[in-house]
Amino acid sequence: MDTTETTDAIVPDYPLPSLVIGEEGKYYLHTAGRWATFLGIFGFVMTGFILLCALFLGTLFSLMGRFNPAMNTTPGGSAAASIMGAASGAISFVYVLIAVFYFFLSYYLYKFGIGIKKSTTFNDSATATKSLEYLKSHFKLIGITTIVVISLYLLIFIGAILVAVFAASALHQ
Repeated sequence: MDTTETTDAIVPDYPLPSLVIGEEGKYYLHTAGRWATFLGIFGFVMTGFILLCALFLGTLFSLMGRFNPAMNTTPGGSAAASIMGAASGAISFVYVLIAVFYFFLSYYLYKFGIGIKKSTTFNDSATATKSLEYLKSHFKLIGITTIVVISLYLLIFIGAILVAVFAASALHQ
């Protein structure tokens, strides 16, 4: 006997589920898209301000050194000047990381807003799907960040308890 293989997909006996959005739902999505676009643009502006803060933080610390003799930044200056220089660099680095994070949050939100407005205007489901993918990425980034921050809070809390226990035991000796 000869067996034949077909490459045709098996068609179910029932219709595949699909999502149909009415005019009111399109209006809500379009309005959400306008707000998402606004918030995305505002996020880009704020990212720029955060980067400016990161760049000028070193200048701020050097000005503090001029007004406070204990932070003399001349060669052979105090240890406080070295610490301030290192702190300035570390804080600038953290600000740059925050700016990069904030940029991606704003980018995903902006791409969602632009795409969803276009898809609701022209009834384009492919653009709507891509826009919803950007919204998913936005919320995924927020979710991961929330998990990381909660974990850091727990570590700080456990560290504070350990420090308190060790300090209390040191006082009783």
